[in-house]
Amino acid sequence: MRSILIVGGGTAGWLTAAYLARFLDLADHPHRQITLLESPEIGTIGVGEGAFPTMRSTLRFLGIDETRFIRETSATFKQGVCFTDWLHAPQDGQRHRYFHPFEAPLYADAPGLVPHWLRQDKATRPPFAEAMTIQNRVAEARRAPKGPDEEAFTGPLSYAYHFDAGQLGRLLAERAMELGVRHVQDRLDDVVLDAEGHIDHVVSREHGALKADLYIDCSGFRAELIGRALGVPFRSARRYLFTDRAIACKLPYDRPDAPLPSFTIAAAHEAGWTWDISLAGMRGLGCVYSSDHMDDARAAATLSAYAGDRIDEVETRLLSFEPGYRERQWAGNCVAVGLSAGFLEPLESTGVVLIEAAVAMIAELFPHHGPIDAPAQRFNTLMAARFDNIIGFLKLHYCLSRREEPFWRDNADPASIPDRLKELLDQWRHRPPNRYDFILDLESFAFFNYQYILYGMEFATDLPSEATDRAAMRAAEKLLLKIRRYGERAADDLPSHRQLIDRINGQAVS
Repeated sequence: MRSILIVGGGTAGWLTAAYLARFLDLADHPHRQITLLESPEIGTIGVGEGAFPTMRSTLRFLGIDETRFIRETSATFKQGVCFTDWLHAPQDGQRHRYFHPFEAPLYADAPGLVPHWLRQDKATRPPFAEAMTIQNRVAEARRAPKGPDEEAFTGPLSYAYHFDAGQLGRLLAERAMELGVRHVQDRLDDVVLDAEGHIDHVVSREHGALKADLYIDCSGFRAELIGRALGVPFRSARRYLFTDRAIACKLPYDRPDAPLPSFTIAAAHEAGWTWDISLAGMRGLGCVYSSDHMDDARAAATLSAYAGDRIDEVETRLLSFEPGYRERQWAGNCVAVGLSAGFLEPLESTGVVLIEAAVAMIAELFPHHGPIDAPAQRFNTLMAARFDNIIGFLKLHYCLSRREEPFWRDNADPASIPDRLKELLDQWRHRPPNRYDFILDLESFAFFNYQYILYGMEFATDLPSEATDRAAMRAAEKLLLKIRRYGERAADDLPSHRQLIDRINGQAVS
């Protein structure tokens, strides 16, 4: 028998519990035990959050119905991220924007398509995402990524979700307990180590000593096990990623039939950016900023200017974080998952992706026999590489900016760019990113995700001016025309995002 004790609830704790219970099949193996200790002093952030398309596979694996998920978490569909003002500040009323869709380029394997777009006249060619995908047009038209009669978790376009994190935690808790997870609500008083420096047991106020073979730390930024008890060092990423604060709130819509964007809006400001997430009944807003470049009062004013006067009617929350991760996330008989393992920043919804990656690895590597820390080195190598690669991807969003404020100039400083990203940028000045630049198991983002950011930010890839043969040019033009026509047709055929969400929620649709 091998037992697991998870310390901490929220999305990380309950997702870990449910996933492992499903994977280890507790119902048919009663000798396996998973207990979750939910301590009241370990709170959850509970703001509006976004996910990555991997969330669909996770929910399907857990056996959570998509309709139930949407209804119980105030969820909406997410087709990507719309970036505004990242390249430059508004100029004479003109604002730069670009879209990072979830959908891969429609003809991603067509070798001449991206070079053909790069050789087109910059003044007249369509934006990269608009040229390469149909999702750009669908999202701009406020359409859903699927129709009302599509099967759960499927549709003609890739998608993820926006959701209320607190409500998701409660849904995952219900599912985990259905799968056999034992829930203990009690205060964590102590963590006792053995002679080898591993966790011997934890002490709870009412239930006393709780002992397990493997301890999973989902205690958030408090990092009760991996940090406070075991003292595993934290590797800061602040030299690359400067944001370390966020002021967040939830704001009701002006009217119940307000249009629902099916994408996150990331609006740059002088010292960071503001997220704008559309949930079914309200918007989740947050001003993300660097405390070295903006004080809390200025950040609150920035959020108020973005949200309007109604923000005075709602509660705001100040969140502080240090971007980085634990050098070892599996130490002895303890594994950290979620915020206790590390956090970079809210951009591109990597928090949930990292939870999914960690728990899937724990499940696959779980040692049913032998030393409990046998997979630790492999796990730590893979997770550290994944964190480092995400750092580079997030930095890409900032370092190409032409904004003149100190925050943005500091981000463009080559000294603040990871070496691997600098090497890739040097290569991408002469060719577009491709799949050979990345190792799949170490990445959360594919080569085309980098293309969307690079060319959305008007990065210059200098290809030879002479075009390929005329037949190849004509073939590329035909493909681009097909993409445009498919996009227009999809925007006409798919329902509005608001209509689909209202229908799923059982509300009358006009």
